[in-house]
Amino acid sequence: MPYLIYAPDTTDEKLYELPAGEISIGRERDNIIAITNETSVSRHHAQIIISQDSVNIVDRQSSNGTFVNGIKIESCLLNEGDLIHCGNAIFKFVTNANQEKDTGPKNIVKEYSQESTKTELNLLLDQQQDDSLSVLKLRQKDVNLQAVDKLKILLEVSKQLSSPAELEILLPKILDLLFEIIKVDRAVILLVNEKTGELEQKAVKGKEGITTEGRFYSKNITNFALEKGTTFLTTDASLDRRFDNAESIVSQSIHGAVCIPLKPRDKVIGVLYADNLSLSNVYSDQDVEFLTGLANQAAIAIDNTQLYKKIESEAILRNKLERFFPLTVARKLKETDKLEIVDTEVTALFSDISGFTKMSSTMEPRQIISMLNEYFKVMVEDIVFRYEGTLEKYIGDALFAIWGAPYQTYNDEEKAIKAAIDMQWAVRRLNQEREKRQQEPIAIHIGINSGKVAAGNIGSEKLIQYATIGDTTNVTSRICSEAKADEILISQTTKEKLKSDNFPLEIIPPVMVKGKDEPIQLYRLLWQQVSSELDQKI
Repeated sequence: MPYLIYAPDTTDEKLYELPAGEISIGRERDNIIAITNETSVSRHHAQIIISQDSVNIVDRQSSNGTFVNGIKIESCLLNEGDLIHCGNAIFKFVTNANQEKDTGPKNIVKEYSQESTKTELNLLLDQQQDDSLSVLKLRQKDVNLQAVDKLKILLEVSKQLSSPAELEILLPKILDLLFEIIKVDRAVILLVNEKTGELEQKAVKGKEGITTEGRFYSKNITNFALEKGTTFLTTDASLDRRFDNAESIVSQSIHGAVCIPLKPRDKVIGVLYADNLSLSNVYSDQDVEFLTGLANQAAIAIDNTQLYKKIESEAILRNKLERFFPLTVARKLKETDKLEIVDTEVTALFSDISGFTKMSSTMEPRQIISMLNEYFKVMVEDIVFRYEGTLEKYIGDALFAIWGAPYQTYNDEEKAIKAAIDMQWAVRRLNQEREKRQQEPIAIHIGINSGKVAAGNIGSEKLIQYATIGDTTNVTSRICSEAKADEILISQTTKEKLKSDNFPLEIIPPVMVKGKDEPIQLYRLLWQQVSSELDQKI
């Protein structure tokens, strides 16, 4: 017997048997597998067809697509272990549920917990050690034991630097660890400015009693390490001929100095510089090797933090994108660099508040904005987006939405009409709240029309506005103007495209609209006879 596991390996995991026949997946409760809590799942998202020899999955023209093992499909044969994404809902296809449950490793001899006891640095270091030939403050005297302790120290450093943090917190922490482990007088971390390519001081620390004001390090030394991409060491910088003209080295009395490039991958992102003002010949090869390992850990931590900030910034930008563009347009922008103009067919909905001009004349501007924000939140977020429509624009108190662009589905006309019905019912519920606040009730009139348009970015590449242009959109506005308060009027073209007779329509006499030489046939939708599909909580 085949099965689908919803949200595998999580606390929400749920097992569904797949009997022979057709199994529907979607957000509506009439599906056999109903995922009602996930808005990214379409109302009727996909269908699984079970035959004697195979199991197939078919996408039902869903808004967010159906993916099998990361590949978008229209139909696909399922195999053992396939991962299926319906929007953000994840399923795993298996043919034996009992076998799936028993997935632990076999032949375990012994298990080790990752929660090992933390290695305290003070158990490995001797802060009073002044007579050692090494700059490392190691407690152990034996060379072999020192090698082991060095690895333990680096492991502890990697643990302490493993979680991304703000650079303002991370960089001083790196220098604190450096001073705790190594005998240095001053240290500084410089990072490359991505725009200028120059090193910029980001964190500095000095031994008690030693000033770090101004630029105490030599740019010759730091630039040398940056450009060469290798660790620079000098036993006495004042005698190093490579820096004969470096006044800072002489004036600062720099003796032993080490500068290590911070290179987490294939690019140097900065340098770690440390020096001693009085001690010469203090850095052995083993010391430099250890310092390089420590700097590598620091570089990885800095790089992770910078990457984390970039991801965070992109998430904020994406959130802004989704706030300033309709969901469908934002999704299209993620898929393509630019929105090409395409010829397509849409069903357009134009909605307007009846008598708004007169109503607004008695209100303060802030009251008008507050009322419109409340109204549009329900109309657009709770209704248009729920029915997978694209909001094209607000025009004062009016809204213009389309179905069929930038994505088409097989029942765009039905979605637009259901949205209009829910809008009228929603206004009734809004008026109940307005009555409690002793506010004047509102009424809306709606026009719906279907036809050809040109859809895409209207404007420039730098200033994107997704729009539809054509006679269809103009006529939709005219139909809305013909509708009276509490009315929904639909065009003949929309009626002809409907695939069902579930909506009560009443023919009205043909009407002349602006821009047309001949009258057009319209139908009044008797929406009061159709219950709203909108959730009662608004």
